[in-house]
Amino acid sequence: MLAVLMNYLRACWRPSSDCRYVHSGSDAVGRQDGLLWYKDLGQHVNGEFSMAVVQANNLLEDQSQIESGPLSSLDSGPYGTFVGVYDGHGGPETSRYITDHLFQHLKRFASEQHSVSPEVIRKAYQATEEGFLSLVAKQWPVKPQIAAVGSCCLVGIICSGTLYVANVGDSRVVMGRLVKATGEVLAVQLSAEHNASIESVRQELRALHPEDSQIVVLKHNVWRVKGLIQVSRSIGDTYLKKAEYNREPLYAKFRLREPFKKPILSSEPSISVHPLQPLDQFLIFASDGLWEHLSNQQAVDIVNSNPRSGSAKRLIKTALQAAAKKREMRYSDLKKIDRGVRRHFHDDITVVVVFLDSNLISRANSSKVPVLSLRGGGITLPHNSLAPCAAPADLTGP
Repeated sequence: MLAVLMNYLRACWRPSSDCRYVHSGSDAVGRQDGLLWYKDLGQHVNGEFSMAVVQANNLLEDQSQIESGPLSSLDSGPYGTFVGVYDGHGGPETSRYITDHLFQHLKRFASEQHSVSPEVIRKAYQATEEGFLSLVAKQWPVKPQIAAVGSCCLVGIICSGTLYVANVGDSRVVMGRLVKATGEVLAVQLSAEHNASIESVRQELRALHPEDSQIVVLKHNVWRVKGLIQVSRSIGDTYLKKAEYNREPLYAKFRLREPFKKPILSSEPSISVHPLQPLDQFLIFASDGLWEHLSNQQAVDIVNSNPRSGSAKRLIKTALQAAAKKREMRYSDLKKIDRGVRRHFHDDITVVVVFLDSNLISRANSSKVPVLSLRGGGITLPHNSLAPCAAPADLTGP
């Protein structure tokens, strides 16, 4: 029995190339090409979607999901489509935790309120943050570095003809909207971002912390909160929210010299509400790894001028081609670079393109709608899986 267990664990600790879950035949859960996972085209309650993820870090820190059908546990609804893009930093723990818990919290609060609303979304974010902080408290004695792990959290919910967008961090959702007079499809950014590179974010931080002249610091030509982190809002990053975790045995590079009395970072999402119109064509949800290489309008033009199938993969490949060009190398050579080393050339990148069918949007309010649940990487696993290779990043190696 021990020999069997050791062989299993040994297999799980091999490099991801030896421990990948390889999909063949059906495209039901997507396909894989090296470090790229993609689902070319699928159906959600309100239209079609395309999804892709490329890994750059040793462990994939981006997580994502699309859930379509019931948005609560009630037979009476509401029904719709939920999209989440969670760009982790410092490790994958927070983004994985969000994937396992945020949508479930949303369903719980939507059941209580019998609807989706900004209040329901805010409560779901708060419950997710509190749950992760509780996890940090439990793990701190044996895994103190978890206090320095966090994640951006971008969510879009289509329900009853309305799009709700919630965000903490610097992931982004951009809409492609048709201009009837010209036939052009223009890019409209729908999410507010929380990155210290933005002047208004620095002003907000200074207003919230008037006593701290070092609340934002220009370090190596990059603005950072306390000289440590670019985002001003996140889930996790407990070391900048609770002073009791900003001490040994946390690594010295994360510890502040002066104790702080109130949280430096916030988990409060920026929420906006957009009634959908027939001219609204599609939505591009993506982690900042995409927007580092493509402008909003470039991304919209790529989706609009090509077939729907493969849209997300096409966006990622265009971004990778731009990343390769910046380093004066060929895309084919970039593809040969393994995870970990790949992070020196680009970030983990997640893209979900959601196409909007106005006829379906007006009808998506009954229990007859199709149910979809898909995570970036194509695998859904119990969050308490023990083996390292049982985590989505290692099984799929996207």
